[in-house]
Amino acid sequence: MQNAPFHNNPSLGRLLRTAVLCCVALITACNPETYVKKGDAFYAIGEYFDAAAEYKKAFSRTAVKDKEKRGVRAWKMAECYRHMNFSAKAMGAYQNAIRYKYPDSLALLYLAQAQHKAGDYKKAMASYQAFLEKEPGNLLAINGIKGCELAPQWKESPTRYTVKKEPVFNGRRYDYSPALLGDEGEQLFITTTRPQATGDELSGITGVKSADIFFSQKDDKGKWSQPEALESEVNSIYDEGACCFSPDGKTMYFTRCTHDPNYPRYAQIFSSARSDASWGKPEAVPISRDTLSSYAHPAVSPDGMWLYFVSDMPGGVGGLDIWRIGLSEYGLGAVENLGPVINTPGDEMFPTFRPNGDLFFSSNGHPGMGGLDLFRAQCDSTKKWHIENLQYPMNSPGDDFGMTFQGLHNQGFFCSSRGDARGWDHIFSFYCPEVIQTVKGWVYEKDGYELPEGLVYMVGNDGTYLKLSVKGDGSFTQQIQPNVEYVFLGTCKGYLNHKEELCVDTTSESQEYVLQFPLANIHAPVLVRNVFYEFDSAELTPNSTQALDSLVTLLNENPNITIELSSHCDFRGKDEYNQKLSQRRAESVVNYLITHGIAEDRLTPVGYGESRPKAVTRKVAEQNPFLHEGDTLTEAFINALPNEEQKEACHALNRRTEFRVLRITYGLFDQIKKDAKKEEEEQKKAAEEQESEQEEQPAVADDDYFFF
Repeated sequence: MQNAPFHNNPSLGRLLRTAVLCCVALITACNPETYVKKGDAFYAIGEYFDAAAEYKKAFSRTAVKDKEKRGVRAWKMAECYRHMNFSAKAMGAYQNAIRYKYPDSLALLYLAQAQHKAGDYKKAMASYQAFLEKEPGNLLAINGIKGCELAPQWKESPTRYTVKKEPVFNGRRYDYSPALLGDEGEQLFITTTRPQATGDELSGITGVKSADIFFSQKDDKGKWSQPEALESEVNSIYDEGACCFSPDGKTMYFTRCTHDPNYPRYAQIFSSARSDASWGKPEAVPISRDTLSSYAHPAVSPDGMWLYFVSDMPGGVGGLDIWRIGLSEYGLGAVENLGPVINTPGDEMFPTFRPNGDLFFSSNGHPGMGGLDLFRAQCDSTKKWHIENLQYPMNSPGDDFGMTFQGLHNQGFFCSSRGDARGWDHIFSFYCPEVIQTVKGWVYEKDGYELPEGLVYMVGNDGTYLKLSVKGDGSFTQQIQPNVEYVFLGTCKGYLNHKEELCVDTTSESQEYVLQFPLANIHAPVLVRNVFYEFDSAELTPNSTQALDSLVTLLNENPNITIELSSHCDFRGKDEYNQKLSQRRAESVVNYLITHGIAEDRLTPVGYGESRPKAVTRKVAEQNPFLHEGDTLTEAFINALPNEEQKEACHALNRRTEFRVLRITYGLFDQIKKDAKKEEEEQKKAAEEQESEQEEQPAVADDDYFFF
């Protein structure tokens, strides 16, 4: 099923089938030629399942002595089985083609690949060698032999990966191309041909339902639900599958194979935008004007800058190559082939990314265990690719492809046809223990909620420079390296920046560092927590030091702001006294900031006394259930409360120290003024020097200008 986006297309329906049958209705005798013509008609439009059935009838009705025709019909039948991924049937048909002297040497190569896929490495090597005698230097055969030599070694010395079949995701047909979505990977999307897929007819290509995209949801206990069809216009009567998502989770890219009764089927990549919990109407992604090539298996790079895909377009290295095209707010960029290090004369398919930037893909052209093998590709600082086979147990003699990663650790899901005599693909989980250091950060409003629009800039002394988007809950997770010093800057439009520094140590166990990015709102007062004064006094207590030092840091991180530092009292006591006390307290805080290096002209102390009672926010209401968002803690409101405990809680909320931003342009124009003043002085000096030079020149008589 690995070629599903290119070959596994839906049936043409009753109309097309009737048309095909009518093409041969004039031939009344059911002789072998009749079945061949019917098979050719189905093959021309990609109906391999139906074509194979006709070729099989023709082969069985062809006389044994007619070796040439039996060889040709066995070859045609084998090609159908190969396209459908029916390896066992393909092996028998290719053997018959060779037996009856079919002249094309490719029969030997395809037989070797089928034997390789069956795990019969000795026979496969012999067939590869026989093909090389006819086609010396063929890279597919050379790599095939190398794979047959390596496979037994890999099986004897397995890697640290553990692989497990996941029954909850698997039906009785093809289930493949898993893709995780969600802040914690709580949704798994799969491509499936199970009976619940859209449509009533079976595909003439595969003999099963056309593929649809289904999804499963993980609950709070980590249990996955039974997959359900995606209820949107994404699924249709055509084949849909092999989906992926943009880093922000707002766009889905997937493959769709439509059909035409008169032409072969070509795969296209479509996109669908998410609105709340639903996916919108798909739109074709215009990768190229070439309408005779297929485009499938999309994958978006972790930075969101590239769309990787698979195509048979001209200019590639082999049959199916991995390509990429730039993504930007201005549209699509130029198309690039990943080159011969990745691509081979065989098929490279199903690209996907681990969050750390590693590219994973499947190939039957590189040395492997059989069928499609999983590979990892890493790009070094010189933009050169380095690839490695994931070996056993991730790979098997069957097809192994379509990885998706759950978080930053080397774990997730993939699909494989291993252990299924029919060659149907199923979903497996994988896990590989490894030491990974990560940082998890949270971007949120001070005394408020998460800021999903936030951005975090990550800079390391090893040359790292990343711009990290946050998830819907305001969090981000990023892998970090040992012995590196990092600086993280949390930002969001309408909020002040916040900086955190991190020095990563070497460790023998996985470790996660947690950073907080509370951002102060530019447009609303910001509470300064844990500022305490002596009773009935403006003197700051030692317990206030940590909070005030944090305020100093914030002002240093945002050097272009000026603030109003305000102090507030509860309504107990005389109004005049409260106002004066709050003013002295505000001045005490400002004096502390000045003594710690903050310019005086950036600070304005104001005491409001009891004149501005606290307005209850949603967050405050959550912390105090007897209050509601929008309440104002006036004297009348507090006195109406039923008990002293609630009243005292409101008094405490009213007694507070806050700041609000007055300007965000402090000092921005100072350098401009300095430069302008300097230029003015230089111009003045130049003018004076020129004037002085003119005064020193000797006087010249008028007649000195006449030379004739």
